[in-house]
Amino acid sequence: MNTQKILNLALEGVDSIGFKLDELGVTNKVNRHNIAAFMMAEQKHLEGEWDSLQVKVDHRRAQFEALLSPLMAQVNRFRASH
Repeated sequence: MNTQKILNLALEGVDSIGFKLDELGVTNKVNRHNIAAFMMAEQKHLEGEWDSLQVKVDHRRAQFEALLSPLMAQVNRFRASH
């Protein structure tokens, strides 16, 4: 089964659940459009979190390299003199 068929099947299920809930008077807010909007918003949220983590990792790496660089230079000078 290809991805498009699975997606269509899932969306039909969502539509069916939304229709049944609407018939019962529970809600009319469960439909493929609202779920797609929610998923897109969450995707953007997760992308933002990932970017934030990458910036933190890069910042820590730069700090570590700044601390390590003088030490490595000293070690290299010591090695060169012996």
